[in-house]
Amino acid sequence: MASWIEFFIEIIGTVAFASSGALTGIHKNMDIFGVNVLGITTAIGGGIIRDIILGIHPPGTFRDPIYVLVSIVTATLLFIVVYYNRQLLESRMMAAYDKVMMTMDAVGLGAFTVIGIYTAVSHDRAASPFLLIFVGMITGIGGGMLRDVMAKETPFVLVKHIYAVASLAGALVCIGLMELTDSSSLSMIAGGTVVIIIRMMAAHYRWNLPRIR
Repeated sequence: MASWIEFFIEIIGTVAFASSGALTGIHKNMDIFGVNVLGITTAIGGGIIRDIILGIHPPGTFRDPIYVLVSIVTATLLFIVVYYNRQLLESRMMAAYDKVMMTMDAVGLGAFTVIGIYTAVSHDRAASPFLLIFVGMITGIGGGMLRDVMAKETPFVLVKHIYAVASLAGALVCIGLMELTDSSSLSMIAGGTVVIIIRMMAAHYRWNLPRIR
């Protein structure tokens, strides 16, 4: 059951992040290849970084191509829809789409944060809490940072809304429940839910960390 829950969460996160990357590519006037590259990078980039840190070689992405395939299908479908309906980028529907994307991005962040922790625990049950928190966060935010760098943007996580902090809070909840209950399913669901709630509230209320202007 835990493995099926993990797989389901990973697919949700993959679709969410691939959509985010593909839309960024579309806004940057990339061709269909560039849109796919950005979608794939956003979806699997964090997981590749995580596996390298954990010493998992080759990274899971290259042993099971399902996540790359899901990313390609997602990015290609999004490209086709916008290509034949370019008015979507300028219509009121875009505002609604942005809200949907924000929700999916929050789901992806929550999903990949807890998946990163679960992968680390499965690989090394003696892993320190600091390592679990770090790989959880890098799995959640790593792909988005690579996406923004490739699109010549300041990484979203560094400048706007509560993002990495949401991942951190969910990681702490997930790890805490793992210690208290020994239930990976419960801890993953609870941790991911915390990330999603904080991320969506931050986007809705425009919460930001202090900065010097």
